[in-house]
Amino acid sequence: MIEARHLRVLRTVAATGSFSAAARELGCTQPAVSQQMKALEASAGTPLIVRTGRETRLTEAGEVLVRHATGILAGLTAAEEEMAAIAGLRAGRVRLVSFPSGSSTLVPTALAALRAAHPGTRVSLVEAEPPASAVMLREGDCDVALAFRYGGSAAEWDDLVVRPLLVDRLVGVVPEGHRLAGAGAGTGTVGSDGAGAGTVAIGELADEPWIAGCPRCRKQLVDACEESGFTPRIDFATDDYPAVIGLVAAGLGVAMLPELALEAVRPRGVRTLTVEPSVHREIVALTLPDLAKVPAVAATLDQLVLAAAR
Repeated sequence: MIEARHLRVLRTVAATGSFSAAARELGCTQPAVSQQMKALEASAGTPLIVRTGRETRLTEAGEVLVRHATGILAGLTAAEEEMAAIAGLRAGRVRLVSFPSGSSTLVPTALAALRAAHPGTRVSLVEAEPPASAVMLREGDCDVALAFRYGGSAAEWDDLVVRPLLVDRLVGVVPEGHRLAGAGAGTGTVGSDGAGAGTVAIGELADEPWIAGCPRCRKQLVDACEESGFTPRIDFATDDYPAVIGLVAAGLGVAMLPELALEAVRPRGVRTLTVEPSVHREIVALTLPDLAKVPAVAATLDQLVLAAAR
């Protein structure tokens, strides 16, 4: 295998005309230059330099290698400089995938802070719900995945680096004129402590038509309802949270939405309820173990953690 350090020595010998002059140029001894040239010729499998007295000249193979060495070494220098820029966060790229409510709440804050701290780092964003986002990460289609999970599914991410961000409570959403609307916290989101809001057993909504979300959220809704003794009648299913709010406000059903999702929409015409038994989802940032060591990826994860803490 031809090594870059040997190519540098060969190019210097060709430029200076002798081993001794090359040694002075490189700041080493003449025997060291001679030794590296022997190693290079062994790798090449053919003589590269002919020594005639105190001078040297290149063989035909040597001339070919010197001609290519210039481009090779220039490319290596450029690569070294680019890697140094990435390591120093003066450059770099992070491909982020997020579920919609994370994209509209956590991601903007995190990426704005990342850009302010490291303007040379570029971040791209696409949306996908888990578990598809974790699949994208494992298949190399992204570097960081913002995802969520409900209880009992911890093993699905055993091979990934998991950065916990926050625990997101689900709240009931009913039309303003609903019989249980008086138990809610008003037209805004429910406070983190449920202050001012009565608690409604999910079983009290057993006879209502439901609007469900993504497949993972839909399964969690069905599980929560069945644990309370009924199977929800799901009339509508949509991943679009404004559409859920619109359907509920129109009196077409009730829903359970994450508080994080309600931060991203205007909950007009609806009331929120604190529902028991409580349902929570864990919001996390995922990456691969090797990617976690990449400075731009590590910085993105850190900013997501800070954004979730605000």
